[in-house]
Amino acid sequence: MSQSSVPPAPSILSHAEQRVAALQLTLAMLALGLFSLGLLWRWWLPAQTGVSELLLGAAALLVALPVIRAGWFALRYPDLHGVTDLLIAMAMIGAWAVGDLLTAVLLPIVMIFGHVLEERSVIGSHEAIASLAQLTRTQARRIEADGSVALVTNSELHKGDKVEVRAGDRIPADGRVLSGQASLDTAPITGESVPVEVSPGQDVFGGAINLDGLLCIQVTRTGQDSTLGRVIALMQDAEQAKPPITRLLERYASQYLILVLLIAALTWFLSNNAQAMLAVLVAACPCALALSAPATSIAGIAVAARHGILIRGSAFLEELADTSSLIIDKTGTLSTGALRLHQQRFGADVDADFALRLAASLGAASSHPVSRTVAAQVSPESYLPLEDVRERSGLGVVARLAGRPAVVALGRPELLTQLGIAGINPPEHDGSLVGVAIDQKLLGWLLLADTLRPEAVAAMADLRDQGLVRHTLLTGDRRSVAETVAKRVGIERVIAQALPEEKLHCVKTEIEAGFRPMVVGDGINDSLALKAGVVGVAMGVGGSDIALASADVVLIGSDLRRLGTCLRLSRQCRSTLIANVIIGLGWTLAIVLAAAFGWLGAEGALVAAILHNLSTLLVLGNAGRLLRFQEFLPRLSLQP
Repeated sequence: MSQSSVPPAPSILSHAEQRVAALQLTLAMLALGLFSLGLLWRWWLPAQTGVSELLLGAAALLVALPVIRAGWFALRYPDLHGVTDLLIAMAMIGAWAVGDLLTAVLLPIVMIFGHVLEERSVIGSHEAIASLAQLTRTQARRIEADGSVALVTNSELHKGDKVEVRAGDRIPADGRVLSGQASLDTAPITGESVPVEVSPGQDVFGGAINLDGLLCIQVTRTGQDSTLGRVIALMQDAEQAKPPITRLLERYASQYLILVLLIAALTWFLSNNAQAMLAVLVAACPCALALSAPATSIAGIAVAARHGILIRGSAFLEELADTSSLIIDKTGTLSTGALRLHQQRFGADVDADFALRLAASLGAASSHPVSRTVAAQVSPESYLPLEDVRERSGLGVVARLAGRPAVVALGRPELLTQLGIAGINPPEHDGSLVGVAIDQKLLGWLLLADTLRPEAVAAMADLRDQGLVRHTLLTGDRRSVAETVAKRVGIERVIAQALPEEKLHCVKTEIEAGFRPMVVGDGINDSLALKAGVVGVAMGVGGSDIALASADVVLIGSDLRRLGTCLRLSRQCRSTLIANVIIGLGWTLAIVLAAAFGWLGAEGALVAAILHNLSTLLVLGNAGRLLRFQEFLPRLSLQP
C-alpha cells in the first residue's frame, strides 16, 4: 500500500466470515425448500410417510452442519454470541435425540435468518464508512512542473503537489488554497449544511465539493494522514471496539451458560417435557443483550461522524454523558489562534496611510507572527523599499528607508525606548502592541489581538443550559488577556500563564475534587491535559498532530457548538442503552420463565426462537432511532 492510499473500509465481518454467512443462508433456504416439500408430501400422500421423513431429515442435515460448526467454534472462543450458537446447537441435537424433526429443521432456520437480520442491521454503520471511503477514491487534476495538468487518482498525490479544482469537482486531499475563490460543500466531512467560502491562505478538507469558482490548492495531507482518512480510521476502530458493558457481560458468559444448562436440566427433571427443556435453551440465548450495547454505540458513533465529530470509541461516548465540568484552552480553541489588527492609533499630524505602509514594510522583513500580521495589512506592492534591515530578537525590526538616512523601527515599547525615541506612552491593551517610528519620532501604535471564535459565547451558554456549569479557562497566555476572554464568554474560573505540566496538574486537581472534566484544546501544550481528562476534545482545524492523537474526541470543523451536540448525543445514547439492556434482559427472563413452565405450547422451542428474534429486532430498532438524531446548534450571538 502506498503511503498516500487509504485502505478500504472493513466490514463487521471478515471476507471469510461473509462467505460462511452466505453459505449458511443458502443452506437455510435449501433446507426450507426441502422442509416445505416434506410437509406437502405428508399432506398430499399421507401413506408415504417414509419419503416425507427423508425430506425432513435431509433438511435437518443441511442446517445441522453450520449450527454444529458455530457451536464448536463457540467452545474454543467463548463470547456472548458464542453462547447463543452453543445453546442453539444443543437444542438442535436435543430435538434430534427426541425424534422431533420439525423442531430440528425449523429451529436453526429461524435462528440463521435472525442472525442475517442482525448482521444487516449492524452493518448499516459499515455502509456509512464505505460511503466515506468512496470520497477518497476520486480523480485529481495535478499541475505538473511544466504547467500542464495531468489527470491522476488521489492515491498518487503527495504532500506539496499542486492541484486544480474546478466547479463541481471534489477536493482530492487536504490542502491550502493558493489562488482562487469558491464556495465549498463540506457536509460530508464537517456536517455543515451551509457552504463555506474559501480564499487564498485558507485550509480545505479532502472530500469537500467545489460548488463554484476555480481553485489552485497545494496538498498538505494525503491518505491516512488526511482529515477524511482519520475519520475512516477512527470509525473503523470504533466499529470493532467492544463497549465496556459488553466486556462485562462476556466476563460471565461461561457462568451464564452453566446456569442455563442447570435450568434446562431442572425443567426436564420436574416436567419430563422435552419441548420445555429445548425451549429453555433457545429462550436463554442472549443475542438481544449482546447486541444492546454495540448496536447503540455504533449508531451513536456513526451519527457523531455525520455531524463532524470523531469519537474514538464507545467508551468515550459513555464517558461524555458523565462529564460534570469543562476545562478549555484559549488560543486556538476559544479563539481562532490568528492575530488580527484590532486598532491603529496614529498621531493627529501623521499620514496614517504612510505609517501603515511603513509598518507593513518593516513587518515583512521579520518572521515573527506579530510582524507577519502587520505585513499583511497592505499588499506587497505597497511596501516601501528598505535597506540595512536588522531584526532585534523578541523586540522588533530596525532599518533605513532606501535613499534616506532616516532610521525607521517597528517593535515593542522596549525597543523604542532603547532607540531613544521620546514621548513613549503605550496605551492599555489586552493583546500585542507594536509601535512604529521614523527618525526618532513615534508615529503611533498598532494593537493586535487574537480573535474570539464567533460561536464561543453561544457554545458556552449552551453547555451551561445542559447543566455543565463549572467552566475553567486554562491558558498559557497572560492573565489580563485570559480574564478579558473569560468575561466575554461567561467563564468565572481562570488559570493563566500555565505551562503544560501545570495544565496537567490542574486537570488532576479537578478530578481529585470529585469532578469529571471534559478538556478541550488544540496545541502541543494541551496534549498532557487532554490525555488526563475524563474526555479530551481536540479542535480538528489547526489542531496539532499531538493534540489530535491525545484526544478522545475530535471536532473536525472546530465548531465549539458541537460540544453541546456531544453531550446531547451521549446522553441520548445512554438512555437508549439502558432501554436496550432492559429489553434484552427482561425479555430473555420472561421467555425463559414461560418456557420453563411450559407456557409456550407443544412447539415451545420454535415459539421461543421466534420470540427471541423479535427481542433482537426490538433492540436493533431502538438503537436505530439514534440515526434520526437531530443536531441543535444555537444561533450565534453578538459578542459583548
